[in-house]
Amino acid sequence: MASVNMADVKRLRELTAAGMMDCKKALEESEGDFDRAVELLRLKGAKDVGKREARTASNGLIALKQDGDSRAALLELNCETDFVAKGERFQEVAAQVVAFILETKPADVAELLDSKLDGKTVKELLDETNAALGEKIEIRRFSVLEGGYIGAYMHKTDPQLPPAVGVLVQLDSANAEVAKDIAQHAAAMAPKYLDADAVPAEVIEKERALFEEMTREEGKPEPAIAKIVEGRVNGWYKDFTLLQQAFVKDNKKSIKKYADEAGVKVLAFTRFKVGQA
Repeated sequence: MASVNMADVKRLRELTAAGMMDCKKALEESEGDFDRAVELLRLKGAKDVGKREARTASNGLIALKQDGDSRAALLELNCETDFVAKGERFQEVAAQVVAFILETKPADVAELLDSKLDGKTVKELLDETNAALGEKIEIRRFSVLEGGYIGAYMHKTDPQLPPAVGVLVQLDSANAEVAKDIAQHAAAMAPKYLDADAVPAEVIEKERALFEEMTREEGKPEPAIAKIVEGRVNGWYKDFTLLQQAFVKDNKKSIKKYADEAGVKVLAFTRFKVGQA
């Protein structure tokens, strides 16, 4: 068996994102033929695609595509390791798919995966990437906003990695500064809903029941329980709805008040963080 040069092992790993030992074995099997080693790793990757389906893809990136000031899409594309996430091939696929999402506006992930992109389905594209990179690659979610004025903010939690947080904010009229401020606020404060009306009834009912149980366990007098619970529900809204959150740049005013003072209305927002619900 031919001995291998560690510089070639490292170069092969950087090109394919395969494991160090897999790269070494491929070079040994190909007797040092670099191109053949790449083929061997891809063949092995294709055979292992099914085995990777059960693995967890908790790393990845958030990709953005904008078309002017009134159309934008966000995509969360996941992989297993940050090594693959920072690779060129993975980022190219993310850019390709998020542009396709903005162009075609699929209804959900299932429809997106079945859609044809450059002669193949998006699922086939992911499977090919999966085989080439040696990791499970999957689309977790995406969002498209259209109309009004849309601002975006992308945040890197590690300067060596692609963006892990992405936010879109839709205003009823153009105001780049306000859109950026609110997008950065949302990235930092992680609101779940736009306002109280956007919270599903079952969610707030669950929170209300929890607050009532908590209040009773604290031994509060029965006549005061309803008022205490209502106060805690209102506090929950201030924590988890964007418009009621205290603005990070001025915590004396809410996001709604900040927008009102600027003469704009926040219509919608999307916030994605890799691996986070």
